[in-house]
Amino acid sequence: MGYPGTWMTESESIVYRVVPKCACSTIGQIMFYSDHGRFFDGDIHDSAEGLHKWAQEESQPLIEANVSAHRSRTFTCVRNPYTRILSSFFDKIAGIQRNGRRYRGNLVPKLAQQYGVTVGSPEDNFDFDQVKSFRRFLLFARDTIRFRRPMDPDIHWSAMSGHISTFIVNGGRYDRIVWTEKFNDGMAQVLDGLPLPHPVDLSTIPRFNESEGHGPKRAHPVEDYFDDLSMHLVYEIYHRDFELFRYDFENPANKMPTGEIDLDEVHAKLGR
Repeated sequence: MGYPGTWMTESESIVYRVVPKCACSTIGQIMFYSDHGRFFDGDIHDSAEGLHKWAQEESQPLIEANVSAHRSRTFTCVRNPYTRILSSFFDKIAGIQRNGRRYRGNLVPKLAQQYGVTVGSPEDNFDFDQVKSFRRFLLFARDTIRFRRPMDPDIHWSAMSGHISTFIVNGGRYDRIVWTEKFNDGMAQVLDGLPLPHPVDLSTIPRFNESEGHGPKRAHPVEDYFDDLSMHLVYEIYHRDFELFRYDFENPANKMPTGEIDLDEVHAKLGR
C-alpha cells in the first residue's frame, strides 16, 4: 500500500503526511520554498516537480526508503473537526472550483435531489440558507462515512485519524503533529534545527488558501451551524479526532485544542 498522501522535500529534510483542509497548501509551499528559495507558481497540489509526492511514481521509492528508515523529521497537521467540516462544505459543496466548475461534477445536483441541499450560485450571490443546507450536507457526509452511500467518503470530509493512520499502519512514525490553530508555533518546532537549503521565516509566509474567493462567505459564527443533532452527527463521524488531537467536542465555539497531543497514544491507537 505504501504511503499515500505523503510529500517529501527533494533535499529529504522533511516528510509530511497531507490531511486535506488542514493548511496543506501553505505547508506544501513552505516545503517547496525551503528547497528552492521561491514559492511554486500556482496551487502546490498541481506541482509535478520540485517536491516529492507519493502520487508521482518516480517519488515512491525515495519516500519509501526514507520513511522506512525514518531518516527525516516527519509530521502532519490537524484542525478542529467543527471548522474542518464547515470549510469542506463551503469549499467543495457551496463553492466553485478553480476550473470554474462544481466539485465532482454531478455531486451538488445529487445532494439537492437526495438531501435537499441548496447552495445558490454566483449569479444570485450565493443566496441560500447556509445553516439548513450545511446540516443536510452533514447528514450526507455521515452517510458516506458510515454506510459508503450514496458514494464513498471524500478525502476532504473523511476523518483526519483515517488519513493519519495509513502512514502509521504501513510503518511510518510521526515526530510531531501540528495544530492548524497554532500553526506558526507548530511549524517552528517542525523546522527548528533542520539543515534547510533556504531558511524559512514563518512570520513572512503568506497563507495559501486556494479555495478562498470561489464561493460564499460563512455568514454566521461556527456554533450557529451545529444544533444538538448536528453535534451528535459530528461526534459519530469524528470522535477519534476529538479525542486524539485534543479538541473540545462540547463547545463548537472553542476551536482551540484543550491539551497536548500524546504521540505515543496516537501511534498505539491508529497503528492497529
